[in-house]
Amino acid sequence: MPHPDAALRAFAALMAALVALFLLGCYLHYWRGWPAFFSGNGWAQWLGAAAVFAGVLWRVYSTPKRGLRDDAELYARVAAYVIRAAYWSVLLVGAVDALISFLRLEGILEYAVGAALAGELAKPHFRGVYVHYPLLLAALVIARYAKTPGFLWLALLVVMAEFAVVVSRFVFSYEQAFMGDLVRFWYAALFLFASAHTLAAEGHVRVDVLYANFSPRAKALSNAGGALLLGLPVCWTILLQGMSGKGASIVSPLLGFEISQSGYGMYVKYLMAGFLLVFAVSMALQFIGSFLENAAELRKPPPRRRRKAA
Repeated sequence: MPHPDAALRAFAALMAALVALFLLGCYLHYWRGWPAFFSGNGWAQWLGAAAVFAGVLWRVYSTPKRGLRDDAELYARVAAYVIRAAYWSVLLVGAVDALISFLRLEGILEYAVGAALAGELAKPHFRGVYVHYPLLLAALVIARYAKTPGFLWLALLVVMAEFAVVVSRFVFSYEQAFMGDLVRFWYAALFLFASAHTLAAEGHVRVDVLYANFSPRAKALSNAGGALLLGLPVCWTILLQGMSGKGASIVSPLLGFEISQSGYGMYVKYLMAGFLLVFAVSMALQFIGSFLENAAELRKPPPRRRRKAA
């Protein structure tokens, strides 16, 4: 007989699988040229999705001893890994791309790597594929072993980068576009990537006019309902609107390696569009985990009321 928590675990697992399949489908369609899911030739994707859903359900019902909080912790760990990988990505890409931009601006890059390679590094597509992408892969590996969230160090780097801009401008009368680009690149990552961690730590601003007086079960019901009815729809709105076509706000910059029009600035503007993708995915996983955590609280038997003495 299935465990009573299995239905809730299956529901949460299917929601997470749907997010993963949506991202995979967008990648295969926009980057690899596969047919879209809803096209007449998208039967392979549908078969793959059916296999994934069947595998998810099999895993849930084959592990009846796992509780809701066990799965909630799993989704929280996956979200934390996504955030760590994103932080290491912006750290590595920001530092390396800023260095390349500085060397190119000062005419040193040709002496360092040769005129041919320096010319290729001036092309957004080349720099993205052969510089940024390997750094992104390295960040995935580093995040596997580095367990700290990283946003504290990124906040320090933002302050240091802005301080360097102020000192170079007012002391040395030196300011270039890549310096401001680096501050914006790290600053945007800091606030978008820290959202899921802040949600897990209950650090977001909450209007406690009513919530503060709720019972523990009422709070759990409010949090579970908010995750399903408010949190996840926002994440899906970002994903659907940002990846609805090749001209969409997330897909278009990523496909075209979009850069700013500031001349010798950094070539990372297209990655900043991807920040919204990281935000939506990490928040969706955290909302799914929050739903399970609060559902576990609701499944606890309510405390017995003591009878008043006659």
